[in-house]
Amino acid sequence: LYILLSVVLLLSAGFLYLVFPSLRRHKDREKIKGLMIAHRGLHNKDKGIPENSMEAFILAAAKGYGIETDMRLTSDGEIVLFHDDILKRMCGIDKRVDEFTLAELQTFSLGGTEHKIPTLKEFLRMVDGRVMLVLELKCTNKDCNKLCTKVNEILSNYKGDYCVESFYPGAVRWYKIHRKDIMRGQLAQPHKGNDILKKIAAKFMANVLSRPDFSAFDVSDANNPFFVLQRILGAYPVGWTIKSQEELEKVKKYCDSYIFEGFEP
Repeated sequence: LYILLSVVLLLSAGFLYLVFPSLRRHKDREKIKGLMIAHRGLHNKDKGIPENSMEAFILAAAKGYGIETDMRLTSDGEIVLFHDDILKRMCGIDKRVDEFTLAELQTFSLGGTEHKIPTLKEFLRMVDGRVMLVLELKCTNKDCNKLCTKVNEILSNYKGDYCVESFYPGAVRWYKIHRKDIMRGQLAQPHKGNDILKKIAAKFMANVLSRPDFSAFDVSDANNPFFVLQRILGAYPVGWTIKSQEELEKVKKYCDSYIFEGFEP
C-alpha cells in the first residue's frame, strides 16, 4: 500500500509539474480584467465588414473593446493579420498564406468585399495604444522563431498595451525566453483527433515549456477538468469565443476576460 501511495504521489507531482502555469501574477492582468475583446475585430458579414479587416478593427477600437487578431508570415517575411492557413474561405484561393508575398496578398479581397488583408504595422498605427490587443501567433515548429522574432521587432516600438497567445506552445515558450516582460497565454481547446501535440496542448501539459500567464479556453467546454485545474493553479482565465449575451452571462463564473463575436456585449 505504501509503495502504491508513493507511486500515485510521484505521478501526481509529475503531472502538476507539467501543467503548472507561471507562478508570477503579471501586472497586465489588471488591464484585461473584465475586458470585452472583439474576436478578429468587430466584424459583421451582413454589413460587409469581414473578420480581420481594418474596418472591423476601427469599429472595435472606436467602441473601446479590446481586439483579438491573428498574425502570420508572408513568403517575403512580412506580418499579415489573417486567421486561416489557407486563403480559400476568406479569399477564394486554395493556397496557403505563406505562399504569397505581401504585395500579392494585398491584391486579394476579403469575403468578396473591397477590404484587403491588413498588415500588423498598419493595424498598430491605427490603434495607436487606444485599446488592449490580444495577438495570436499562428505558426508551427517550422516558422515559429521567424514569426516571433519579426513580430517582436515590429512591436518593440509600439507604445500601447498588448499580450500574446498561441495554440503552439513553442511560440509561448519563445516569449518566455526572449520577452519575459510580455504577458503570454496558452490557447487550448478539446482535441479528439490523433495529433499528439494537440492532445498535449489541450491538456496544458506543454506548460512545462512555456509557463503561460493566462489560459485561454473554448467556452463550449468551460467545465473541462484541465481548464478548471488551470484556474485552481492560478492561471488567469480567458474565455473564447462567446457568441451571445446569454452565453456571456454563463461563462462569467469561469473566466475573467471575454473574447466575443456575432453580438455586442
